[in-house]
Amino acid sequence: MSVTEAIATITAGPKGPEIGAFFDFDGTLIDGFSALAYFTDKLRRRELGLREAADIIRTALRGDMNEREFDAFFAKNVAEWAGHPEDKLVELWSRLFRDTIAGWTFPEAWDLVKAHQKMGHTVAIASSATRYQVDPIAEELGIEHVLSTRVMVRDGKLTGTVDGMTLWGTGKAQAVLDFATRHGIALAQSFGYANGNEDIAFLKTVGHATAVNPKPALVAAAQREGWSVLRFARRRKPSLAMRARSAGAYGALAAASLGGFATRRKVRAAEWVSARGSDAILAVAGVKVDVAGEQHLWAHRPCVFMFNHQSVADDYVLLTLLRRGITGIAGIEAMQPAIDWIRRGISVVIAPEGTRSVSPRLGQFKKGAFHIAMQAEVPIVPVILRNTYTVLPRHSRLFRPGTVQVCVLPPIDVTAWQNENLDRHIADVRALFQRILDDDSNLAPAHN
Repeated sequence: MSVTEAIATITAGPKGPEIGAFFDFDGTLIDGFSALAYFTDKLRRRELGLREAADIIRTALRGDMNEREFDAFFAKNVAEWAGHPEDKLVELWSRLFRDTIAGWTFPEAWDLVKAHQKMGHTVAIASSATRYQVDPIAEELGIEHVLSTRVMVRDGKLTGTVDGMTLWGTGKAQAVLDFATRHGIALAQSFGYANGNEDIAFLKTVGHATAVNPKPALVAAAQREGWSVLRFARRRKPSLAMRARSAGAYGALAAASLGGFATRRKVRAAEWVSARGSDAILAVAGVKVDVAGEQHLWAHRPCVFMFNHQSVADDYVLLTLLRRGITGIAGIEAMQPAIDWIRRGISVVIAPEGTRSVSPRLGQFKKGAFHIAMQAEVPIVPVILRNTYTVLPRHSRLFRPGTVQVCVLPPIDVTAWQNENLDRHIADVRALFQRILDDDSNLAPAHN
């Protein structure tokens, strides 16, 4: 089954909060295990001892654990947190998510979550990990409910012990059953997604079970039970083909840069290199760009082009579309130079979020870009990008073939705007972006 077919099944079914959608975390929402980021961070900071490292390696090599083995392994690791302030642990996992784990998120899983949310389903993450590990992605995905293994906390500090059962194997299944009873969830009509052999009991609790990148025993169970199977493209282990394609893409960019030296004028050379180089790198990388509203890219210059910032790929897509007569601005300290550029006939390209988001989620808009448009008395032209996060993930330089969808909206006249109403205007513009990002009715599907 493809992700497109899975989403079609979701949207063809009943709506409402009595339908549940339960997602495993490690291996289902993200590629791999969040604990790897934790232990890698400890190793980098020289806080991982040889004995602890050896235990981790032995556990990894042993493969699947039964519930008794997992409980012992989990208890041993939680014991090391004894005496640690809880807020420090929250801070640690927030940093690990932002810096590392967010880049492992499966875009396909993101699309499934959003499909369930659009249907008004009760979406929850069910994981054997702790809440500290799971909460950051739950917040990023807008998931309210988290079922996780609890640890004991007294006076704001961890005791180093588990509070209740671990959500591994039958423990996760029981947690889902209990949650369904409390929230009035119709499990026979609900959905479950997981990748591990230990999740078979959990998947049996729902009427629509899906094995995601399943391990062998789960594949066999899916065949016996008639469950759906989804396979997501790996995020952490790029293929040789991806590496070769990306190397070729950057080579094409370098070749275009050399070609730019043939032009005499510096500005013309820079524009030629930027546009042709971006054309080349996207073409060789296998990235297609579909544009709606392309006429608005040219009809209202100079202007302030505003875009949602998801990936380094945004730069290449924008350069291949805008071509010439533009300059990028990254920071509020550049406000006056930006206004000067506009008055010289050069359009400004700026991300109102201020920085790249850690996921496809739209961030909050800052005021600087809007002040530039107001003071320069030029329109805002929204450029909404979809799937750049998919074709070039965060913290990666390796391209993935795919289609970037771009929607360019008509210009927004700011000449009548007043500072006292700016917050409302900004909220309205952000709502425009969000509406386009949420409405995929006129856009080609992002995944096969």
